[in-house]
Amino acid sequence: MEILIILMPLALGMGALFVFLFLWAVKRGQYDDVETPKYRMLLDETIGPMDPKKGKEI
Repeated sequence: MEILIILMPLALGMGALFVFLFLWAVKRGQYDDVETPKYRMLLDETIGPMDPKKGKEI
């Protein structure tokens, strides 16, 4: 039973550390989508010169 005095705070501390590291990684963009940009050029979108005043294609 004395081992629980050591293991419980250790387990809680490790859990808190993993939650902190996960939130840190999400904030830094580690889980951003890396697949979509390489397929974006295959999408059927019309890209041409833009009219800066209207924000539409010429």
